[in-house]
Amino acid sequence: MSGLDGRVAFITGAGRGQGRAHAIRLAREGADIIGIDICENVASMTYPNASAADLAETAKLVGAQGRRMVARKADVRDYPALCAAFQDGYREFGRVDIVVANAGIIRMGPESEDFLADWNDVIDTNLTGVYHTIRAALPAMREGGRGGSIVITSSTAGLKASPSLFASGNAYAAAKRGVVGLMQGLAGYLAPEWIRVNTIHPTGVASGMTHNDAMRELMEQAAAGGANSISGMQNALPLQMLEAEDIAGAVAYLVSDEARFITGIQWPLDAGFMIR
Repeated sequence: MSGLDGRVAFITGAGRGQGRAHAIRLAREGADIIGIDICENVASMTYPNASAADLAETAKLVGAQGRRMVARKADVRDYPALCAAFQDGYREFGRVDIVVANAGIIRMGPESEDFLADWNDVIDTNLTGVYHTIRAALPAMREGGRGGSIVITSSTAGLKASPSLFASGNAYAAAKRGVVGLMQGLAGYLAPEWIRVNTIHPTGVASGMTHNDAMRELMEQAAAGGANSISGMQNALPLQMLEAEDIAGAVAYLVSDEARFITGIQWPLDAGFMIR
């Protein structure tokens, strides 16, 4: 790594999981962090989101790396609130060089009676929320004239959707595929300004989204031979799930100067999931 000293990263979903791992790893490389999280639950989801205490812990862990973090509660679905949170950090640090649009949700298990809420919450978070995130930070990044790197967290579902009739699962795949189109359009337009835009496509990652009662029930059903939304999922490498730190290492490379020529790619971080 060539280091990220003096740079600033804007990270969504920073309260735990991949978002926290990104914040810690980029801070270790020298970056200060603007980190936001919703810090409340979404009614249509079947597992709890990160809390305000989780976000505060991320800020503490960033501080332990010798860097600063402006931590704010904001919902990526709420564009004005997201912009206000970003501007708090921008006023503190005076620049932004990296955007990691990481916040995402999915309902585990069968859809609720209000299936449109399942659909809308996922689309609004995983697709529109990514767009909000980029638009909140992009004017400042372009004005800085130093280039930059935008990384969007997609999924293997953004490359190959799993069979499903449930609204949340369909919305998840549609959103994760949708951000690829968003990435490609932005990457082509922003390349002359040395602003690079890429998507990453992780397989299952140990996080709050996967370590919860709803997911455990699905895994038990699949292990017993039942058909559900995860029963056909298997990595080629003998790893059930990756760790958040595995993804953070890849992102740290992608936003570094060593990857200065990489833009417009869809990078599977999938333990061979896509070749099965």
